[in-house]
Amino acid sequence: MKILIVEDDELLREMLARKLIEKSYIIETAEDGEIGLSAMRVFKPDLVLLDLIMPKKSGFQVLEEMQTDELLRKIPVIIISNSGQPVELEKAKQLGVLDWIIKTEFNPSEVVEKVMTLEKQLFLK
Repeated sequence: MKILIVEDDELLREMLARKLIEKSYIIETAEDGEIGLSAMRVFKPDLVLLDLIMPKKSGFQVLEEMQTDELLRKIPVIIISNSGQPVELEKAKQLGVLDWIIKTEFNPSEVVEKVMTLEKQLFLK
């Protein structure tokens, strides 16, 4: 499974990439929303891990643009953010987000478990 990590925090981005590579996932990373959208079109990931607050394009701007693109709209997204406000969660769900992880409340193993669970759900459909 190919996963794109769109996260502006280099340490977090690289830590998540390492953990997922250890589980044999194919990983690409992007440090902002603009690069993330370009990477989606080229890399064609099976899943995107997306931060919300980033330079150039926010996670919500990325999600909105994904919804206007026939190919990108089908890519599952898990948000990784410091925020967990109900209004943001609702907006993210409306934009097709499958799940939400709050950065301050997770460890990398939890992200890997969530990805593995999602992978099983996607391939059982």
